[in-house]
Amino acid sequence: MRKFLVVLDDSRECLNAMRFAAMRAANTGAGVEILSIIPPDEFNHWIGVGEMIREEARERIHAHFEVFAKWMRDRQGVDPVLVIREGEPLQEIIAHIESNPDIGVLVLGAGNDRKGPGPLVSQLSRSSGSLPIPITVVPGDLSKEKLEAIT
Repeated sequence: MRKFLVVLDDSRECLNAMRFAAMRAANTGAGVEILSIIPPDEFNHWIGVGEMIREEARERIHAHFEVFAKWMRDRQGVDPVLVIREGEPLQEIIAHIESNPDIGVLVLGAGNDRKGPGPLVSQLSRSSGSLPIPITVVPGDLSKEKLEAIT
C-alpha cells in the first residue's frame, strides 16, 4: 500500500500538511505515516539530563500525534502510523524515505511569512531531483475548503 509521509513538528503549517495527507490517503486508499524527528541538540547534555529531555520530547510527540491521529481516524477513516527518529531532520527524512519503499509521496507544509517556506521545504526542494519520491508542498494558509477541493 502506498503511504503519504508527513513530518510532524511544531510549525503552524504542519496542520495543513496533516490534513492534506489524510484527505489524499482517504480519497486514494493509501496510508499515512507521520514522522517526527528529535534533533540531536535537544539532548546533548549530561547523560541523565539528556535521557530525561529525550523522554519528554517523545511524550510531547506522542501527545501531538494522538490529536492528529484521532482526527484522521474519525474524519477521514485513516489510521496513521507514528515513526520517531533522532538526528538531523534532513538526513533522517531522506534515510527514512530510502528505508521504506511503501512511501510514495512526502507532504510538507510551507510557511507563508517573510521568513520563507521553512527550513525543511527549502532544504528538500534543493535536493528534490535526487529523491526517490515526489514532494507535495502544502501552503500553510490554505483554507479547509480549498484543501477539500484539491484532494
